[in-house]
Amino acid sequence: MKKGLISLAVVDDHQIVIDGIRSILQGQETFKIAIETTNPLDVVTLLSKTPVDILLTDIMMPGMNGAELAKAVRAAFPEIKIMALSMSGQGDLVNQMINDSDIAGYVLKNISKQELLKALEKIAAGGIYFSEDVLAEMIKESEKKKEAEQAHLTMREIEIIRLIEKELSNKQIADTLFLSERTVETHRKNIFRKTKTNSLIGLIKYAYEHKLI
Repeated sequence: MKKGLISLAVVDDHQIVIDGIRSILQGQETFKIAIETTNPLDVVTLLSKTPVDILLTDIMMPGMNGAELAKAVRAAFPEIKIMALSMSGQGDLVNQMINDSDIAGYVLKNISKQELLKALEKIAAGGIYFSEDVLAEMIKESEKKKEAEQAHLTMREIEIIRLIEKELSNKQIADTLFLSERTVETHRKNIFRKTKTNSLIGLIKYAYEHKLI
């Protein structure tokens, strides 16, 4: 592990979360919070003035989400290790942050004090740490992608299947994905052809069986 104090930047749009993390770290000889803010848009500027070793960031934040922030910080300060802290571990989002920002960890907000400290210690030492629930979601997402590849479905087609499952109309799907209704209709025809189904019930059954939703 790096010798001396490990400095942290903590970003969460809820002050109570920051207060909780500060409370957990109080009295710890290893870590100190050098930066704390509820505004992700301020982070890059703050980091330029106060260097830190680890950025601990929330995911769902107004103005700039955690994935966008992590990407910006990775580009400006590649030496900073990034750990995401979230209410849920969406496999696709975690994989995106690994690919785009080379994050060192992703933990859920329901973890214990001991697990948070363990995660920070491991990351500070140059390792990686992902909560078990997050790893499970990553595996599930990988399985979905594998199933989709076997059916030769594109990621756009999977998106549409998921929206169909939510009972959205062609127009609603088009508006959601910024497509034309004609494009959505073409995708639907291709989806039914590729999955060899001819009804919505059959398609949804196929999607569940192949872990696409």
